[in-house]
Amino acid sequence: MPDTDTVTADPPPGAEVPRRRPALSPSRASDFKQCPLLYRFRAVDRLPEIPTKAQLRGTLVHSVLERLFSLPQADRTPPQAKELLAPAWEELSSERPEWIDLFDQEDPDAVTSWLSSAEQLVDTYFGLEDPRRLEPEACELHVEIELGSGVLLRGYVDRLDVAPTGEIRVVDYKTGAAPREIGEAKAMFQMKFYAVVLWRLRGVVPRQLKLMYLTDGQSLAYTPDEGELIRFERTLEAIWQAILKAGKTGDFRPNPSKLCAWCDHQALCPQYGGTPPPYPGWPEPDPGEESVLDRAD
Repeated sequence: MPDTDTVTADPPPGAEVPRRRPALSPSRASDFKQCPLLYRFRAVDRLPEIPTKAQLRGTLVHSVLERLFSLPQADRTPPQAKELLAPAWEELSSERPEWIDLFDQEDPDAVTSWLSSAEQLVDTYFGLEDPRRLEPEACELHVEIELGSGVLLRGYVDRLDVAPTGEIRVVDYKTGAAPREIGEAKAMFQMKFYAVVLWRLRGVVPRQLKLMYLTDGQSLAYTPDEGELIRFERTLEAIWQAILKAGKTGDFRPNPSKLCAWCDHQALCPQYGGTPPPYPGWPEPDPGEESVLDRAD
């Protein structure tokens, strides 16, 4: 189905590619809330980060589930889904050959055993729902809208289900276990972000926001209301204004927390005795884009 919610289009061959306006994505907004300096490292400095095998597995499983829903309904079975794993990984790794380096090149079974762990997540998915009974409107849907305040919101929805009666369900796959308080709040922040974008695009408040955790087979469902989305929209506007203020001066301050233990950039963080690189100025064309790894947590 055409991506009707996307407000950008590919330019014709030979045409000059326009510079994309700075935008706010759920991942980058979450970064700034967690730690403004982390936001700077990722969105402004664009420092490289070494992905984990778990992140790669999440990316692979998301790709497989997207491909699964492109099959005829009757063919969306566990064996068919598992057959998609190897070709999906071959395609992903050919696009990003550096990912292969994460595996022990001396161990011929390293990739095979890792693919088996992805297969287990696919099995868990089928324990949560039967895709043969579903016909999503879109998978990996790119959505983008400018709010009345001028904030440009942009993101990717794992799956959008629309009932014959018009109710909208936003589905997001999580390849980790159901999170504790911090992780759950971060996941719900992401889902409310999508709810605001879809509400403003379509004029309909999503009936359900559903998180599916493929490690332990749990699902979390939430029903937002319009008043809540209005308040959350104001939160996003406030985050963007704070980002713009920091962007003018380069004053992105660290916010130490337990999550620092998983940060790739401790060596550059003043909180740990490091020195950030010289501030390069507000990035162009766009500090809001999400990577495939962002979308596959």
